Amino acid sequence: MIKANINLKIIIIEKTKVICGIEMKIKGNVIVLTGGKLDSKSAKTAHGLLRGSERFNVVSIVDKKFSGKHVDIDKHGKIKFTNEKTNIKIFKDLKSFLKHSIKVDYCVIGVASAGGILPEEMREDVILALNNNISIVNGLHSILNQDSQLKKIADNNNVKIHDVRMSKSRDSLSFWSGKIYNVKSPKIVVLGTDCGLGKRTTAKLVVEELEKNDISSDMIYTGQTGWMQGWDYGFIFDSTLNDFVSGELERSIYQCYKDKNPDFILIEGQAALRNPSGPCGSEFLISANVDGVILQHSPKRKHFDGWEHVDAIMPSLESEIDLIKSYGKDVIAITLNTQGMTDQEKIYHKNLINTDFGIPVFLPIDEGMDGIVEILKNKYDN
Repeated sequence: MIKANINLKIIIIEKTKVICGIEMKIKGNVIVLTGGKLDSKSAKTAHGLLRGSERFNVVSIVDKKFSGKHVDIDKHGKIKFTNEKTNIKIFKDLKSFLKHSIKVDYCVIGVASAGGILPEEMREDVILALNNNISIVNGLHSILNQDSQLKKIADNNNVKIHDVRMSKSRDSLSFWSGKIYNVKSPKIVVLGTDCGLGKRTTAKLVVEELEKNDISSDMIYTGQTGWMQGWDYGFIFDSTLNDFVSGELERSIYQCYKDKNPDFILIEGQAALRNPSGPCGSEFLISANVDGVILQHSPKRKHFDGWEHVDAIMPSLESEIDLIKSYGKDVIAITLNTQGMTDQEKIYHKNLINTDFGIPVFLPIDEGMDGIVEILKNKYDN
């Protein structure tokens, strides 16, 4: 009898994946908190989940600004808030949501706040969720298990706070080894000229376009939303000790290649090569030994996001392409974030950039990624 229990325990341990310090088996229906920011880039975690997740099914949103409306998502992932009834209703607060007796497994904090701190206006809803036996999934930098009030409430109600950005222990981190050179699948990273441009969404759309054409592919996530979407391989870049970022990136790509041997591996980039608040990108170009770059850009953005007050002007698109070339990597496509543009502006910038650089230009959310498959197949002979 004892032996049987031990064997069962071993089987359970072997089948449980642990990534970024929390178990991969977390899955179910969720209510997402966005604190009145649902229509802003601050709600990028919510937007990512709405565009599709293998881990979480979004049942409802809590956002006072759009209370009473419903969420509509088109085939390219464009999100609209409408008066027409859909499967996802928006409530003004968690109290009003609970009155409808809708069953959910988790409450997700769906925003990326300044400094990664839990917005004070969301705290009441988090407490109410815990008191109603709903576990919290937190993608903020702030570790809510270290918040004594919230931890006590969670313990009293026998529910959990899952901090996605909890750093992994030193002994579970990988150092770069060079085995990335054994990966034969073409590796394509989606970089951006700034933060918050939609790099992960573009990578996801490319994977979906490849799969639609019976070409196997996978995406390496590097942020909390990618984990919440349920991708199999990746790590949380900004909660990883700096010395091990390259190694964790290599480990994720290599494991994906060994397990699945996909025709293409897409990689979610982070930040931007020259964003002064957190330059990032050389790890993907060098340590991941990528074969090509898709560059996400916003033609209307003049300053690095959030740094207008210090006049942090974004470098030109041309200089960004040249910088990437200096690493020995080619920009094989440019994708545009068209937030705030008229339809005429979208087409104007698409045609202008294509003419100026001779590089294919896509509008992912407006038009999808039709045509990217041919580009990838022709360049990498797949």
